[in-house]
Amino acid sequence: MHEELDHFERNHVWDLVEPPPNCRPIGTNWVFKNKQGENGMVVRNKGFCQKEGIDYEETFAPVARLEAIRILLAFAASKGFKLQEMDVKSAFLNGYIKEEVSAKFSDRVYKLRKALYGLKQSPRAWYARLKSFLLKSGFVMGLIKQGPEGTFIYQAKYTRDILKKFDMGH
Repeated sequence: MHEELDHFERNHVWDLVEPPPNCRPIGTNWVFKNKQGENGMVVRNKGFCQKEGIDYEETFAPVARLEAIRILLAFAASKGFKLQEMDVKSAFLNGYIKEEVSAKFSDRVYKLRKALYGLKQSPRAWYARLKSFLLKSGFVMGLIKQGPEGTFIYQAKYTRDILKKFDMGH
């Protein structure tokens, strides 16, 4: 818990405030294990008490499909590529939220500056922050090719640039 609270402080996630009139802070508590259904999927997190249009607007964040990851792994194995992965600690705590959200924690009310785990908009906020960083660093999202067969979007340059920047290309 102390490590997580240190992440909150370092990332300036929230500010202690006097609850404004008509304030509806969302409740918080420490979750040490998510409730899972029979299929192993998380069935309940704290985001259930948020109301669409009040506490959040958009939630979509792109996620790689499992099939795409399998194709990448199979291709890398067939070419003898070395793959590396990384994890951004406290990733969601780096995403800025647009909405006014208050959270109740230990009988105090905090105004959120950034996303928390369990908020509906947290994945989108993290994606927006990561995308902004990558674009400012000179990366491009992809190239579009128009042709009689249709429109094609591909990521070859984007992928090459990332591999080169982090000295992972051959």
